[in-house]
Amino acid sequence: MKSAKSEASSIRIADYGADTLWDQLCNEARAAIDNDPLLTRSMNLAILYHRSFAEALAHRIAQKLANPDINQEELISIIREVFQSDQRIVSSAKVDLEAIRDRDPSNAEILTPFLYFKGFLALQGHRVAHWLWHHNKVHMARHIQSRISEALGVDIHPAARMGQGIMLDHGSGLVIGETAVVEDEVSILQDVTLGGTGKETGDRHPKIRRGALIGAGAKILGNIEVGVGAKVGAGSVVVSPVAAHTSVAGVPARLVGRPNSDLPGISMEQTITEPEYVI
Repeated sequence: MKSAKSEASSIRIADYGADTLWDQLCNEARAAIDNDPLLTRSMNLAILYHRSFAEALAHRIAQKLANPDINQEELISIIREVFQSDQRIVSSAKVDLEAIRDRDPSNAEILTPFLYFKGFLALQGHRVAHWLWHHNKVHMARHIQSRISEALGVDIHPAARMGQGIMLDHGSGLVIGETAVVEDEVSILQDVTLGGTGKETGDRHPKIRRGALIGAGAKILGNIEVGVGAKVGAGSVVVSPVAAHTSVAGVPARLVGRPNSDLPGISMEQTITEPEYVI
């Protein structure tokens, strides 16, 4: 029987060039072991036994999504093929991690989101499913989507298009439909729905533009655009387009102000109104 170390080292996924983020992740794992030696096995299996960020990420996704139908080794093989076919998936995961470190006030490292944040892990699983969906492996994509929903509480259709530098904060209860688009540097909090409005087919889901911030519990319905740098308040129901650099809130959502930053998805500044907009 192979040791855990030899099994991990048998994965070979290209991750070319200097990789300061991988170095940082390894250093944070070693620091965690120094602080609490009981974490040695966990940190070794998740990070330190691997030769690259891509290898470690493939292992972590597979560990979270494996079940009796498709086991961990089989999933690692599938994910490895996807990563080797499209290096941008790994690059996007790194940008996502940096975004979480920079935006989440409860976290100042990359180790914690890499290991534990459901939103991050669900998004990386979705990236794999999205590649499979567009390479004639629809049922495998559906399997991964289903496992992400079951294991992590996040349901993103494999066809949905996701940018990079995205933070799915908490992730719990998030639903993103088939024709939805989420561009770069967007932040979405928990229990958000980017959904359709009924039984219509075709392009029927929201388009969330760069740097937007979507508050917890917001429901954005239909083929509408939430513009660049826009902000949607918590609990809002949005059924009409939201102009760039505006803030909306309410049921149904209405204009309540302008964000205090150009890209609230990055700044995470969540106040909604400015005095001249208060009614």
